Amino acid sequence: MNADELKVRQAPLKDQYRHEPDRARWTLNASGTIDVAKQTCRIETGHGRVLAGLHPATGGSGNDACSGDMLLESLAACAGVTLSAVATATAIPVRTARVTVEGDLDFRGTLGVDKTAPVGFSAIRLRFAVDSDADEAALATLLKLTERYCVIFQTLRQPSQLTAVVERIQGIAP
Repeated sequence: MNADELKVRQAPLKDQYRHEPDRARWTLNASGTIDVAKQTCRIETGHGRVLAGLHPATGGSGNDACSGDMLLESLAACAGVTLSAVATATAIPVRTARVTVEGDLDFRGTLGVDKTAPVGFSAIRLRFAVDSDADEAALATLLKLTERYCVIFQTLRQPSQLTAVVERIQGIAP
């Protein structure tokens, strides 16, 4: 897709969202079925099932997806798609690119071994390797705009309001 094709696809959406801001607000969702005995959660996605389980550092087998890895994969996917859209829209030439995300965890926190150890990532690093003839200023713009428009990056940078509840129910079909 080139810049003109991208603009043609996005123009009617941008116009609609300018004139009808409420149409731009969507609620995305995810759900899963929890298997308490196996410490897994089967997530139904629009692209198949994912079985998430404990990371090997917390007693998991390593056969199931780790939610921490999935968070980093989500950032990699969002940032990669955003970088490609920004490169296209701004005509910054990128022949190929690779995105890498690393996150540091201290599993003492999530296992309750050390109450002072954080639960969650203490640092996340996002890195792009790009094959491009663009100058340094253009690549800096590419990174700045990718950071600005990447939903997952911005959500992690400025966390949204997060709530959790538990409801009592009578059985769930597997």
